[in-house]
Amino acid sequence: MANIAAIRSVGISLAENLERSYRAAVFPVNVTKPNCSFRVVSSGRIQEEDDPGDGAANVLIFLYHVGVDPHLRNSGRIATPEMPAPPLSVALHYLFTFWANSAEIEHLVLAWTMLELQASPLLDATVLSQEAQWAAEDMVQLIPEELGNEDMMRIWDTLRPDYRLSLGYVARAVRIDPAPQPERPPVVATRFNYGVPTPAR
Repeated sequence: MANIAAIRSVGISLAENLERSYRAAVFPVNVTKPNCSFRVVSSGRIQEEDDPGDGAANVLIFLYHVGVDPHLRNSGRIATPEMPAPPLSVALHYLFTFWANSAEIEHLVLAWTMLELQASPLLDATVLSQEAQWAAEDMVQLIPEELGNEDMMRIWDTLRPDYRLSLGYVARAVRIDPAPQPERPPVVATRFNYGVPTPAR
């Protein structure tokens, strides 16, 4: 489990891992490898994005929805000193958008991204950034998410820039430790006061 920086850590680690893998990738001899960058953006940053120029592409990773993992156990448990709160388990829904001046480059980079996420769908503690203090056994899985035309158009209507070729993926399960509770002094004594009844008149 990780600390409060877990959600940020997943996005940053995902972009950095893809960027590193792309730099090392070898394309077929008859296919020109375009320059490409991967980065996490906010909805406002997508609206400001410019085309990367000829022969290049940008892949923007946008976290558009966060949901509590439906398989979370003990979600209704109330924290007590004897039984601390369970970890928060969330699923992160990402939209990968592809920006280039040509359809050929967009399609090429999209195909590479899909193949890479299929070949390496797991982010473990060796890949995830250390700011979130991941445990050695922590692992986040990237799963393709099928977004229908209506869902996709609704997302892009909200974002407002022109539609771009997009893919949906879900990262699960991201488990976040609850904040530590302040220590309370133990109860060492209980004091009872008994009143003396007033005599009747």
